[in-house]
Amino acid sequence: MIVGVIAALVLVVLLYLFASVKIVTQGHQYTIEHFGRFTAVAKPGFNFYPAFFYRVGRKVNMMEQVIDIPGQEIITRDNAMVSTDGVVFFQVLNPAKAAYEVSDLYVALQQITTTNLRTVMGSMDLDETLSKRDEINARLLGVVDHATNPWGVKITRVEIKDIRPPADIVNAMGRQMKAEREKRANILEAEGARASEILRAEGQKQARILEAEGRRESAFRDSEARERAAEAEAKATQVVSDAIEAGGTQAINYFIAQKYVEAVGKFATSPNAKTILFPVEATQLIGTLGGIGQLAKEALGETKPAAPAPAPAPAVRERPIGPFEPPAR
Repeated sequence: MIVGVIAALVLVVLLYLFASVKIVTQGHQYTIEHFGRFTAVAKPGFNFYPAFFYRVGRKVNMMEQVIDIPGQEIITRDNAMVSTDGVVFFQVLNPAKAAYEVSDLYVALQQITTTNLRTVMGSMDLDETLSKRDEINARLLGVVDHATNPWGVKITRVEIKDIRPPADIVNAMGRQMKAEREKRANILEAEGARASEILRAEGQKQARILEAEGRRESAFRDSEARERAAEAEAKATQVVSDAIEAGGTQAINYFIAQKYVEAVGKFATSPNAKTILFPVEATQLIGTLGGIGQLAKEALGETKPAAPAPAPAPAVRERPIGPFEPPAR
């Protein structure tokens, strides 16, 4: 009988000890209440609190958590109706405040985020709500984090998942975007035409400048060539004058014969000349050629005067080739 009582007492003690041991998993913390009053926080691991005197109040998740913000209709500042939803990331920093400062932490976070989302987006135009999501997230994060600070909660991130404007506004935005792109295309086309005309005018200006410079250079070269030719002619004239002054009359015959030969050569190379008629005076060219030979001998130093050239024989007129004969004199 005594053995049974002892065994029962040992069993009761073991059960009491087992009930007094609190094993807290990693990432969680438990609030410990003493007769209903919060006294301590049980950390992850082994904890011993006497049963019936202490009990676990709340099991608080200390990891970062996320809650969804349900879709809702929001009226923007320019009276446009948009549908939006989002998500909130938060982490409990003080388990006692999260357990005893707010009745239902998840519902409270959802409600306060929804109301502030309406406030933030309602103060913006439709275009701003569609193009400034980062600004909306930042403003919403600051407002919600400040509101949840007394609850021992840190709001780490607020993200807007989707913003859906009405169908008629979407169609109007599509037409506006198309008109804007057509406007940009017309502007770019006009700017391209303007740039093309400017480049073409610049090219023509540069071409005219180069052409004028070429004409100026050509005129300069021509004047220089004429100046050199004039100098050569003056020098030749001076030499002839010196020769005439020294008594060398054959120099005159040399230049006359040269000009005569050049003139006859032009007649011979004319494409329209089929028959060449030389005047009687052409026979005097032989005497001129003789004067050229005499001038060459004087230039070589021969002092003996040359014998006078015989008188040219009267020229015999040749019968021209053709069906008609020239009239007799």
